[in-house]
Amino acid sequence: MNINEDFNSPPLIRGMGLGSATALNMIDMIGVGPFITLPLIVSAMGGPQAMLGWVVGALLAVCDGLVWAELGAAMPGSGGSYRYLKEIYGPRGLGRLVSFLFIWQLSFSAPLSIASGSLGLAQYAAYYWPGLEHRYAVLNGIAEIPLLGHLEVSALVMPGTFVAIGTCALVVLLLYRRITVIGQLSKLLWVGVMGTMGWIIFAGVTHFHAQQAFDFPPGAFTLSSSFFQGMGAALLISAYDYWGYYNVCFLGDEVKEPGKNIPRAMLLSIAIVACLYLVMNISILGVVPWREVAEAGHANSKLYVVSVFMERAYGPWAARLVTGMVMWTAFASVFSLMLGYSRVPYAAALDGNYFRAFARVHPKHRFPYVSLLALGGVAALFCFLRLADVIAALVVIRILLQFLVQAVGVIVLRVKRPDLPRPFRMWLYPVPALMATAGFVFILFGRKNFGKELRLAVFILILGLIVYLVRAWREQEWPFVRTAA
Repeated sequence: MNINEDFNSPPLIRGMGLGSATALNMIDMIGVGPFITLPLIVSAMGGPQAMLGWVVGALLAVCDGLVWAELGAAMPGSGGSYRYLKEIYGPRGLGRLVSFLFIWQLSFSAPLSIASGSLGLAQYAAYYWPGLEHRYAVLNGIAEIPLLGHLEVSALVMPGTFVAIGTCALVVLLLYRRITVIGQLSKLLWVGVMGTMGWIIFAGVTHFHAQQAFDFPPGAFTLSSSFFQGMGAALLISAYDYWGYYNVCFLGDEVKEPGKNIPRAMLLSIAIVACLYLVMNISILGVVPWREVAEAGHANSKLYVVSVFMERAYGPWAARLVTGMVMWTAFASVFSLMLGYSRVPYAAALDGNYFRAFARVHPKHRFPYVSLLALGGVAALFCFLRLADVIAALVVIRILLQFLVQAVGVIVLRVKRPDLPRPFRMWLYPVPALMATAGFVFILFGRKNFGKELRLAVFILILGLIVYLVRAWREQEWPFVRTAA
């Protein structure tokens, strides 16, 4: 049964052109990530050689972006990976399980992603009001899971926590409207993002000290085990910073000429953002000593490095102004993330592979309002977690349960469906898909203490398998389909 017809829901509007799609991708990619993760990535690698993390991360983003570009152009529609995985692995067979597991992990990873932007905004707000970082309570939970070991969860209760929750609520309120209005709003947010990046780069170039920026510690490039472990941790963070280039794929039903605009929006946003990241972060390290930056990363507090940077360059007035601009950028990222991800449970529900309520479309403004409200509520709960833990859990869960199976899947689809129309074909096929797979595996296993997040991701995978099998048994779906005697 077509659930969309059951609810008499009108189709979505193709009102987003290349400009709006690229703007949404860029504000999703930039967000608060590069403004708050520089201390984390510098502390991970122990010096300004951390810039390698952003270079390698950009190459990984291009390789994986080509995977998304081919799939997004061939199967334009709301849902993104849900639609791709189902088609790749068979809509009536294994693909039903794999696509369900994607929606299952999204129930965790999408709110984590939104919460990371909201927490980043609260971190910068602490530059104005230091009391926001006062800890009322720290809650630690440990659970022993057979075969997996112990799972650890830490929660913080601070005034800044409620700033982050309020950010989620405000974004839901703004998104509760028609997509054509949202497209115009995304361009306005994009202007704020580009203005922030431009000012930071200008300040860095005009106050740049090369000797300080390239003050590498002894053995910085020695190819030791510590170097590769540092690179693994740095690549995890840079992957988080670049992610968002695929956001347009979740809005395929609302993009004009998707066969052309989806690949173009992704590749344009990756190229532009990669250049901005490298120039901006080198500029900051040319003003603020890397050891001071690394200290903030180790402490996981006072991560508002851009505010400190502007204070050194121009004085307190500039620091206060740029803090507000970074908060604007963080808000824009949360806006873009919640917009894109709210369409995925909607697409799965239309297909009968998720709760039916998520297929409901607002009768007047024609957007999936139940999906939007649920996503915002779960993201608000995740705002009680530590920012560093949110980022690590988000990246590992998504790599294991989405990106790896999709990078392999684009090759599987070429073999199974060579006749499928592909308006865009991956350059140098299959090299980018293989390189993306290798990069994701390195992130999973190339870091110190990689088991903490990996155990959590495997636990979520096992729970998802159980939920799917129980549901499939009740509904007599694959692999419990009844056959005629």
